[in-house]
Amino acid sequence: MKTAPDQNNQLLQYLGDILPPDAILTAKEDLRPYECDGLTAYRHIPLAVVLPTTIEQVQLIMKTCSRLKVPVVARGAGTGLSGGALPHEEGIILSLARFNQILDIDTRNLTARVQPGVRNLAISQAVDHLGLFYAPDPSSQIACSIGGNVAENSGGVHCLKYGLTVHNVLEIQLVTIDGELMTIGNDRLDTPGYDLLALMTGSEGMLGVVVEVLVKLTVKPDVVQVLMAAFDEVNDAGDAVAAIISKGIIPAGLEMMDNPAIRAAEDFIHAGYPLEAGAILLCELDGSEDEVNEQAAKVTAILKKYRAGSIHVAKTASERARLWAGRKSAFPAVGRISPDYYCMDGTIPRKHLAHVLQKINDFSQQYDLGVANVFHAGDGNLHPLILYDANRPGELEKAERFGADILELCVKVGGSITGEHGVGHEKLDSMCVQFGEAELEVFHAVKRAFDPDELLNPGKAVPTLHRCAELGAMHVHHGQLSHPELPRF
Repeated sequence: MKTAPDQNNQLLQYLGDILPPDAILTAKEDLRPYECDGLTAYRHIPLAVVLPTTIEQVQLIMKTCSRLKVPVVARGAGTGLSGGALPHEEGIILSLARFNQILDIDTRNLTARVQPGVRNLAISQAVDHLGLFYAPDPSSQIACSIGGNVAENSGGVHCLKYGLTVHNVLEIQLVTIDGELMTIGNDRLDTPGYDLLALMTGSEGMLGVVVEVLVKLTVKPDVVQVLMAAFDEVNDAGDAVAAIISKGIIPAGLEMMDNPAIRAAEDFIHAGYPLEAGAILLCELDGSEDEVNEQAAKVTAILKKYRAGSIHVAKTASERARLWAGRKSAFPAVGRISPDYYCMDGTIPRKHLAHVLQKINDFSQQYDLGVANVFHAGDGNLHPLILYDANRPGELEKAERFGADILELCVKVGGSITGEHGVGHEKLDSMCVQFGEAELEVFHAVKRAFDPDELLNPGKAVPTLHRCAELGAMHVHHGQLSHPELPRF
């Protein structure tokens, strides 16, 4: 897909008729901040970045790009970790950053209507005095946007009990590639027909651009208790997670960190983590006082059965917050101990947690690259952080192969190549491991139904059948997946 210089000039002229000058960025130094998202290994410079402030402007931009056949990549806060907001060199970035208003809070129906550029944490902050909160809480919640959360179906440490974004969104408004404004979902429990709301949630900007979201609000529980258990062996911690869930206990959050992640987070946040532990579990229980006390007793017994060396119960709200701060700061903390890291995201059945962790350790030795494990253990969502140095020739490629092996392992044990980060550009090849030709054909058919010219976030999330066929041959001959070349910095 190539655009001629004359067409580029025509595009900018049309955009200039829609937006004020300060809402169109074309200078190279202004485009640099948009060249990648949180996956910084891959970068492109777009033709332009546009920053609309109204739905009508978004509609006109989409109509213009559709008519001129110009690719459009929607972007929220740019915190995604799969290259989902990687620009197209011949297209524009449509930034929703200026759509940052909370439009309505309805305490009777426990909903909030927000624009897509609203920060995740801002919703909970806005309703905190009402005894409410917005449940999905990814680690980047201080910065990530609701529109991006919808695009990736984000989760967070409390997704085990309260669900992912898809379980906490009631309605979205989106603009199609031809500029039509659609409302999908509503404020009722169910509607007849196909569940298009679930289809759109997690569609990674490939089917439409979200311009408004109606989210559920949740009443704060009466009592919250956080336990931190330390284990000598990572496998024991993994087995304890499976045992807790198998007893019918659903904690609000159940998170696990191994020793490299513990040390990095403790040095960064000083959360009070035991530095010599092989792994820690953070378990948050909430509900009525009787319910929490009963569950805490059961969880403590399970943790002791699986050889927890120590079990600490947070005594104050500030101590609870500090324990969670260490977990939520794990990604930047690991960034302080390694020049670069490659954050993976896969999901496995909980019963295979210990086995998969051992295999990840084996891969670490095989590739001679360190790894720190931080993940939502309760729902089996792994986040191995592969440590490497991009300045050393071949290390990024090794990290990619290491990551691909982890994702292939997730599929082999009955899991998935993603839990909440999406596919984006990063996991395109791994999609060929997860799905067969018939399934990919259906995905492409859905894409064509909404975006027949494939202008919305092209080249992301769903690989071509030709690409998968190539990878199949390479897999047979070389025993590994490879990744398409893109500029790296």
